[in-house]
Amino acid sequence: MTPDNLPLIIAGPILRHCDNHHFTLWFVSREPLSNLSVALTQQGDTPVELFQQTLTEQQYLALPLGQRAYQYLIQLEQPELLPSNQSIAYQVYADDAALFSEIDDIQYDEQTPVNFIVKPKIEHMLHGSCRNAHHHSGDALVAADTQLGQDLSLAARPSLLMMSGDQVYVDDIAGPMLYAIGKVIELLGLHDEHIDAQMLTHSKQISYQPAALYQRHQKLLPHTEYPAKTALGRWYRNHPVFTSSLAENHLVSLSEVMALYLLTWSPELWQQIDIPKEVAGLSPKLQQRWQQEWQHLLEFKAGLHQVRRLLAHIPTYMIFDDHDVTDDWNLTAKWEEAAYGHRFSKRIIGNALIGYTLFQGLGNAPAVFQPTIATKLKQFLSDYDEASHDSLIDDLLKFENWHYQLNTSPKVVVLDTRTNRWRSESNLAKPSGLMDWEALMEFQQQLVGEDKVIIVSAAPMFGVKLIETIQRTATAFGASLLVDAENWMAHPGTANTLLSIFQHRKTPQQFVILSGDVHYSFAYDIRIRFRRGGPRIYQITSSGIRNQFPEKLLPCFDKLNGWLYGHFSPLNFFTKRKRMSIRGRMPNGERSQRLVNNSGIGHVYFGENGEPTSIRVLHADMSITQFDPPRSKR
Repeated sequence: MTPDNLPLIIAGPILRHCDNHHFTLWFVSREPLSNLSVALTQQGDTPVELFQQTLTEQQYLALPLGQRAYQYLIQLEQPELLPSNQSIAYQVYADDAALFSEIDDIQYDEQTPVNFIVKPKIEHMLHGSCRNAHHHSGDALVAADTQLGQDLSLAARPSLLMMSGDQVYVDDIAGPMLYAIGKVIELLGLHDEHIDAQMLTHSKQISYQPAALYQRHQKLLPHTEYPAKTALGRWYRNHPVFTSSLAENHLVSLSEVMALYLLTWSPELWQQIDIPKEVAGLSPKLQQRWQQEWQHLLEFKAGLHQVRRLLAHIPTYMIFDDHDVTDDWNLTAKWEEAAYGHRFSKRIIGNALIGYTLFQGLGNAPAVFQPTIATKLKQFLSDYDEASHDSLIDDLLKFENWHYQLNTSPKVVVLDTRTNRWRSESNLAKPSGLMDWEALMEFQQQLVGEDKVIIVSAAPMFGVKLIETIQRTATAFGASLLVDAENWMAHPGTANTLLSIFQHRKTPQQFVILSGDVHYSFAYDIRIRFRRGGPRIYQITSSGIRNQFPEKLLPCFDKLNGWLYGHFSPLNFFTKRKRMSIRGRMPNGERSQRLVNNSGIGHVYFGENGEPTSIRVLHADMSITQFDPPRSKR
């Protein structure tokens, strides 16, 4: 493992925000690049040059991640820059040398250059969430690439890929992955940082030797300094701030977060690292766990060439959920009080948020980060000091434009359900609402005047009622963090305001809600009871891309939910959504099943009026689940 073996392009290219007026491209190189230029060419019998010129400093953002890692975000904005429904080839040059020509397997065939299509009218899109590198299930992005390679025609191309949360698991890192992260930090010379913690003062003190793995929840991660209060009384002190049950290798430093993202998308870095299958210093139980995780990571690594090819050919949009930062992020006001009131835990959260901004947020809507956040990021990464690090974290924690919308047809509205929480006024330990009143009113204004809309919400707006009831019961006993009790119906203010928005007569007639988070897939058809006409609402959930719900538990929940909260059950009239008629779609015609527990990527096809004409999930094994409409609609 030496820097001399590094390729010029370490990660990417990944297409980000692309429409008729914008072209956004992300990649990471091993060295700073000069004289950058971009060529965009409309393909066909007679190729048409759309854009070819040297970039100005305003047209790209260059960020030094370390001594041998430089992130570039190209941001072209020009009226009528790109035509609709045409294949557009792209290439980036540095000193007249093509950057992507030497990347293996980035093209679908040798004759066709890397390309994409701008499709402002959404007829077909991909969506999914929850991609855990060391999970035992397959990677559905690999399956999506395989399917795309079989038919590259205009009609078969999705308009976009929407990744609706948990693109990385900062709080759940496999032992071999953490070992690899340490090697990448060393290989790329990623930035060090000063840390104000009891156990260490500098990121250089962090050990990546096997004996130090699986220990962070006990020896490194911070604990609260107040007695935790539950419905059962004050019964323990020093409650962990980070509540994930899998926090043994929770990431801490910014360089760790950067390395995780690069390993999530870069096949080349894995080729530079040799992770041993057997290591010394672990107990027999942890040794067995290491080997299982090692095997799953090998499988993950094998598909990264295809994942990169897919992301290089389809405009991709992202939004965070909890695991992109930490489990139970902002779940309760009490959690916020503990997490942000502790200097070390605030730094850990801030580092994850910086990582999200660099690798995900900037590409969604580059303009909202200019000039303040982008300038601060560049200054901080170019000339590190602890004060600028803390100042940047403070700015990101106050930032209010993580949400965004796409001017497509139907319009796409992507919600931030993590940072504008409606905190409980009766008990700070109760779950906060996913969006507060002001954010929901802004959301409603985005809907007025639209006849059809696609809403992206990380958590399902209409979830499995039985599971929500279990979460509500656990909350009554003070265990909201234990059962991850965050859903749209958990907070009465958020629930009632959201349902009022759907019932408002000036909101769209077609709502399609795309969600993930829960590690299983389902689809609901929703109408308003006792009203003729009214909006048609579709809750479509696809999760996870590489994750699954516990296999033995979900079928039980599925059956019980059908018995207790089926379409005709009177128990529905005792819920907050009693005015909504909710009917689950049947996966592949199964009469008694509504939930699908198999990693996959969602495919949704739309008609002229914005109604989904086909809802399906492509699984990692290339099988397909089709969600059939309720019988009354056939």
